[in-house]
Amino acid sequence: MRNWSIKIFILISVVAIVAIAEYFFLKKEKAKTELLLFGNVDVRLVDMGFRVSGRVQELFFEEGDCVKTGQLVAILDKTPYDSQLDQAIANVRAVDALLKNAEILMNRRQELIGIGGVSQEDLDNATANYHELYANWIQAKAAEAVARDNMAYTEVFAPTEGVILTRIREPGTVVNPGDPVYTLSVASPVWIRAFAEEPDLGKVYYGMPAEIYTDTKGSPVYKGQVGFISPMAEFTPKTVETLELRTDLVYRLRIYADNPDWRLKQGMPVTVKLKIRHD
Repeated sequence: MRNWSIKIFILISVVAIVAIAEYFFLKKEKAKTELLLFGNVDVRLVDMGFRVSGRVQELFFEEGDCVKTGQLVAILDKTPYDSQLDQAIANVRAVDALLKNAEILMNRRQELIGIGGVSQEDLDNATANYHELYANWIQAKAAEAVARDNMAYTEVFAPTEGVILTRIREPGTVVNPGDPVYTLSVASPVWIRAFAEEPDLGKVYYGMPAEIYTDTKGSPVYKGQVGFISPMAEFTPKTVETLELRTDLVYRLRIYADNPDWRLKQGMPVTVKLKIRHD
């Protein structure tokens, strides 16, 4: 009876050892089929400002508001630019009237020069006057175009869809050209910024399918693909955490992610699994 107990104990021990060995072997084999990376949803920002100086008249959005591409977000006081445009239009009309009159005089002298009604000098002076006024007309039209552009630059439109991250100015503020009034967090496309260790770089390729996981319990698995592989190595960023000891050098990857439910937010930490291809 005792011998049977020993045999059963030995059998159970062997089965347990085999099971444990198989578990670690399968785990090791599984690890070879995928590459685990840690990263963040890339934060891409746009500073929105006016291309001309002036006093801010109105800002239409607050921090956290969503904006659509081409949506009007802010305007300047248009009064000085209205006056400049009116002046430019009036100048074009005045020069245009003088130009038409100079053209009539030049044509008359060209008709009279054949019968000796005017001298060649008179014709030359009329022609020179016409060409001078024509140059002035072109200059006036250019000034009008600049005035119209400046008028258009008193309005700021959202360059892309996104969320207002920061409202920097308030109505009544006098701003210079290029001074930002909003900071916009770009909504799409969504990129994941991750880093691959140098020994794993040879396994990564453009278009490589990816699965993206967030820390939110019950959140769906997002699909993506590798769209950028940095050609230069860099030191491991302090924010990168890996399951193994960090290496000195890593390569930055950009994974384009599908975000159908808009739950991937800028800066969110994520886990990326890349399926390794075995040829």
